[in-house]
Amino acid sequence: MHKIDMQTWARREHFEFFNTFNHPHFSICANVDLTDFHPCVKEHRISFTSAIIYLISRAANAIPEFRQRVPNGDVVEHETVSPSVTILVDNELFSFCTIDYCQDFNQFAGRASRLMAAVKNNPSLKDPPGREDLLFMTAIPWVSFTSFVHPMRLHPADYVPRFAWGKYFQEGKRLKMPLSVQGHHALMDGIHMGKFYGYIEEYLNQPESVLGDG
Repeated sequence: MHKIDMQTWARREHFEFFNTFNHPHFSICANVDLTDFHPCVKEHRISFTSAIIYLISRAANAIPEFRQRVPNGDVVEHETVSPSVTILVDNELFSFCTIDYCQDFNQFAGRASRLMAAVKNNPSLKDPPGREDLLFMTAIPWVSFTSFVHPMRLHPADYVPRFAWGKYFQEGKRLKMPLSVQGHHALMDGIHMGKFYGYIEEYLNQPESVLGDG
């Protein structure tokens, strides 16, 4: 992690402008194409949930703006950020589960499987204390939604990006899935979210190589 030099930071004016807003968060929802990705996951008996969490985490880690946070008023950039996801448990409730990110998919998937199984036995709504290097994620597999807004605290400000994916659906011969991204406008703009979707599209179109990364 390193501290951003506000005096030389090209984004300083934008940060100071949007950081004064009462609700500085914005969200984009787009349908992503699973046509190549979904059969690859099924063929290799890979957990669809773990694979999607990995792809989102990998794309977010590739973009500096998704790794920036503002603890105690200072803008810092983490080397790596990790997913904290909601996991369905008993009685139609959910638990949080934090999975430390690594680019090796097999290692990440094994870690995710163990942690998600443990969380189902010991559910909790607490993230690891003192950590802002997270990406908040949730699945809504019952609805092919067209927009999504996450609940969040505004005081103090929350700079953690949020992601949600929904029920996939057929569109002609293509398999699509809604994927929503929500971020703090003081740290990112539409161009950065556009880069995120660009990475996701690239990964989904070459699942064999991406999920085989070591």
